Amino acid sequence: MARVRVRQHVNPLSAKYSQPIILPKWYTVYSSPDQPLHLDIGCGRGKFLLNMAPLYPKMNFLGIEIREPLVIEANQQCDRLQLPNVSFLFCNINLYIDTILTSLPPNILNCVTIQFPDPWFKRSHQKRRVVQPDLVQAIATHLVENGSVFLQSDVKEVAEEMVDNFLVNSSFQQQHQETWFPENPFPIATEREVATLNKNQPVYRVLLQKINP
Repeated sequence: MARVRVRQHVNPLSAKYSQPIILPKWYTVYSSPDQPLHLDIGCGRGKFLLNMAPLYPKMNFLGIEIREPLVIEANQQCDRLQLPNVSFLFCNINLYIDTILTSLPPNILNCVTIQFPDPWFKRSHQKRRVVQPDLVQAIATHLVENGSVFLQSDVKEVAEEMVDNFLVNSSFQQQHQETWFPENPFPIATEREVATLNKNQPVYRVLLQKINP
């Protein structure tokens, strides 16, 4: 399959990404829709989830991506591999995360990952960053007790901001004493993580847990 070429950066605040979301009927997406769910926000081409899904057949995986061509490509790969527990959805997650999570069976959101989100370095663009207070609150509302949130970035400032936005919400606590979690807790690394480590550059990781506030 030819690799789709898409823009690396898209402005989530533009009208193009405010269009109404079309939600699937989850029983047509997953063979067992009531299984625990791992949500990957900003999944890119979906390779992380496409590799995770066969390893954890008793868990469902949902990737969210704002670049529609990548979602189409990832779902085609999913169909080709005949994976019944993973799917990909095109949307602006900051507008529709609560809509998505409310539409799912209750009490299934077990894990959320946000890995190497667009850093939007310019100060005037930082409002475009994915981890905003409303996103954190939606995750806090729907994540099961003791559920986990894993964050990582190769930009320290972005990692620190993500952590601050989660920890200001009383539903979350850090699961480790070190400032940064020493290694990826998952057996699969994203393409960006592999590329960063191959250049001997640091990755800033944090593992959070939902608690009763």
